[in-house]
Amino acid sequence: MRTVTFLTVFVITTFLAVTNASVATEATRPNIVLCMADDQGWGDVGYRGHPVLKTPVLDEMAATALRLERFYAAAPVCSPTRGSVLTGRHPNRFGCFSWGHSLRPQEVTVAEALKKAGYATGHFGKWHVGPVRADSPACPGASGFDEWLSSPNFYENDPLMSHNGKVVQTKGESSQVAADAAIDFMRKCVKQEEPFLAVVWFGSPHGPHIATEKFRQMYADQPKQLQHFYGEITGIDAAVGSLRNELRELGIAKNTLFWYTSDNGALKVGSTGGLRGNKGNLYEGGIREPAIIEWPAWIKQPRISTVQCGTVDIYPTLLDVVGVNIEQQPPLDGVSLVPLIEGRMESRQKPLGFWVYPIGGIGKRSTAILEQMLAEEKGEQPASKPEPDPGKITQRFSEDELPGNSAWIDGQFKLHRRAGKTGVARFELYDLERDQQEKNDIAEQMPEQVDSMKAKLTAWQKSVIKSLNGEDYSGE
Repeated sequence: MRTVTFLTVFVITTFLAVTNASVATEATRPNIVLCMADDQGWGDVGYRGHPVLKTPVLDEMAATALRLERFYAAAPVCSPTRGSVLTGRHPNRFGCFSWGHSLRPQEVTVAEALKKAGYATGHFGKWHVGPVRADSPACPGASGFDEWLSSPNFYENDPLMSHNGKVVQTKGESSQVAADAAIDFMRKCVKQEEPFLAVVWFGSPHGPHIATEKFRQMYADQPKQLQHFYGEITGIDAAVGSLRNELRELGIAKNTLFWYTSDNGALKVGSTGGLRGNKGNLYEGGIREPAIIEWPAWIKQPRISTVQCGTVDIYPTLLDVVGVNIEQQPPLDGVSLVPLIEGRMESRQKPLGFWVYPIGGIGKRSTAILEQMLAEEKGEQPASKPEPDPGKITQRFSEDELPGNSAWIDGQFKLHRRAGKTGVARFELYDLERDQQEKNDIAEQMPEQVDSMKAKLTAWQKSVIKSLNGEDYSGE
């Protein structure tokens, strides 16, 4: 449990109250591995027919497990989506508007919730929702993780990392570094007979794209840029393979829930699989992600689902699986996908909302940050000034202006609210069952559908602003 103010500790303690009846028995609680790539697009996988890219491990998972074909990142850039995984909430609710913005300490994370159910928790790889200093109220350790080897942002091969707040020099291909740390953690948990949550967030294939020679050579017939880009994705695939192999070596693969996805849509060098848009916007190519859930104890036959779901669903799904009940749970945007995992969910009843609030990102250069931390640890540099308290709410946002682009997915339809330069928004409507490329705007043909979805989107945005202004936190 993080330490901020007495009030915050009291609020979080209240949120995390768990009754004995709400916790699943040890015999049924699965181990959990959450993997996330950085900038891998919907089409950046072999199983979707990519003509060049080699992802044999992901291809095998897609062929033998539950493949989610309409899985959405909560945001079209990295930090907000990662915050949604941790909380089950749209990132605007806690001010994580764009890259480099922080998680609020008041938020309840999936790691904190699962710790209450007896889980050991670990984070490995890219963090990017707060500092990686041990004294930060938004570091992994203060966010519920017992063990962490984390980078403040994306990272390359042989990276400096923060191990529980102390800088260490690691060696190896970047994705494998995170996987190896997670493997060490899993081995320790199995030895101690503890169920675990291992969050493994890779730093690839984010630029600048520096594949190791082994993976680059697999694409020697491609232009140099693509050699490195494809090589990084195949490096991720190999790291995922090492995690899955270790689960089998440890004899725990059957009852381990392994969830793989990405944090936003494809880079221009990557593939959206034919979808419109890219990283940074709310068209399908900017937010639809590759996603697979492998859990042999529950998912005994391969399936492909087209039910719309997303990163906001990870938190409520895991709490449902484990049997944790969070009293006074702040509003969630996600739903439990347990019925989908069990094969009982044919459609989603709760729409998915998206909103890019027009507040820019904050640059976080991992190597420079970690080098500064290391110099401070060695006494070569004075201690840095603490970053602003991410839990302090200093601005109130209007419930009426609602700036920026937003979108609303409800069943087969997707409504875009496109912010105009004059302050007047325009609306686009697409039938994703017939037009997943979003080529044919049918807003004029279906004005009643537009009006209905517009009203729901606006109501949702107003609820997001209430959360953003601190109304979910007692005493704010």
